[in-house]
Amino acid sequence: MAVTVKIPTQLRAATDGQGSASVEGSTVGEVLDALYDRYAELRSRIAEDGGLRRFVNVYVAGEDIRFLEGLDTPVSDGDEVTILPAVAGG
Repeated sequence: MAVTVKIPTQLRAATDGQGSASVEGSTVGEVLDALYDRYAELRSRIAEDGGLRRFVNVYVAGEDIRFLEGLDTPVSDGDEVTILPAVAGG
């Protein structure tokens, strides 16, 4: 299933400047693994210990995966997955 992953500006240095990527997968975890296969540096920027970094949010069709099934959240052909690292400052 082809899924579009939206990549925020602060992570585009790891994706050769690309703002989105079309990858295959049936769960969020599979989609992210496919994305890491394409852009290896991205893994270290958003993942740790087999999961997501604490301040990285991922959404499927606008729904936060933390309130769904996490990385096991199913995705369908044509879904949009958005990666959104939290930004802190004051």
